[in-house]
Amino acid sequence: MTQRISTDGPIAYLTGEYPKISHTFIQREIAALRALGVEVMPCTVRRPPHDRVVGADQEEEAARTFGILETARRAPHRLIGAHLGWLVRAPGRWAAALGLAWRTRAPGAKAALYQLFYFLEAGLLADHLRRHGVVHLHNHFANSSCSVAMLTSVISGIPYSFTMHGPAIFFEPMLWRIDEKIARARFVACISHFCRSQGMFFSDPGHWPKLHIVHCGVDPAAYGRRERGAFGKRVLFVGRLDPVKGAPLLIEAFAKAAADHPDAVLTVVGDGPSRAAAEAQAAELGIAGRVRFLGFRSQAEVAEILEEADMLVLPSFAEGVPVVLMEAMASRIPVVASLVAGVPELVVESESGFLVPPGDVETLADRIATLLADPDRARAMGLAGRAKVEAEFDLVKEAAWILQLHRGAVPSGQLRPGARG
Repeated sequence: MTQRISTDGPIAYLTGEYPKISHTFIQREIAALRALGVEVMPCTVRRPPHDRVVGADQEEEAARTFGILETARRAPHRLIGAHLGWLVRAPGRWAAALGLAWRTRAPGAKAALYQLFYFLEAGLLADHLRRHGVVHLHNHFANSSCSVAMLTSVISGIPYSFTMHGPAIFFEPMLWRIDEKIARARFVACISHFCRSQGMFFSDPGHWPKLHIVHCGVDPAAYGRRERGAFGKRVLFVGRLDPVKGAPLLIEAFAKAAADHPDAVLTVVGDGPSRAAAEAQAAELGIAGRVRFLGFRSQAEVAEILEEADMLVLPSFAEGVPVVLMEAMASRIPVVASLVAGVPELVVESESGFLVPPGDVETLADRIATLLADPDRARAMGLAGRAKVEAEFDLVKEAAWILQLHRGAVPSGQLRPGARG
């Protein structure tokens, strides 16, 4: 039976778009906290496009999620009433938040206008949280939704925290004022040591003890349920078909690696702006019949697809710590991934998979070919990957850890359970 941990009140979770297929790790974190007895109220700035909400579980989560822009559009009187209420109830905090929005704006008139939007959204969210007795606000990602969370905290007096992912946020740290957000947060959950180091670089050393490492995680029991037979030559990619994911490298490398393996096949799960180009590239290379494009799939469907795969390849140019790699490793299959950001904190080179210099198609093809030709090595890597996920990326353990952070039960400077920074 799951141990239930009492809290002082509901926790709200905020994201720019929630729920959607590419952010299932947030939904899983919320579900794990609920399993620990925490009341979690999901909130989103925008509703994601309908085709990004996949599966009955996401449909159910969408129905219980408070939409800020949706509410403002459908009931503008609530937006106006919320700000008038704060002007009467806490005029000092309301004015302080407006001043903070102005001071943390990026250069240019457009950026100033967006800051005004964030302030207006924050007033409405603050009123929603007040009405529901929320005691803490947590945001995922450090960009615009975190700006809303920071301003909401100032208006409402409710403390906030956020999970910092990267890597995109580190390309424009001052645009999104990471320094100010870290300074005002109760704590910051960093998904890797690499992520934490970037937070340290862009913040005052006095705030470094707030930076804790909280891994995104998976439930190992949900993967690798069936006894795996002989390893074959089924290559898998799961992710957005977006330039950052390196789809052209994947198609070219597979064509090279599969030249000596006529029975090798590639399955591509996901969709996005690069899909048409990837399909055309496969046709040009003469492998269209060996590449299947399945589009988006639900969490349950991805788990089933992983059961049938023999390796997962993720040749991204930039990443945080991809959850799909955890899913693959929990499924006991080896992975081939780019050596970027926090990936080597998950994938141990030549033990649970191969790490490839980003953009190096020759090495990528060679590592895929190595696994195609050596099923025993693929099996050994898969077992090592499963052990790594169970030890360090278990969703239940990570949820219990972040709950301790929410409750303020972690000593300043403690990076991980049992560790000191």
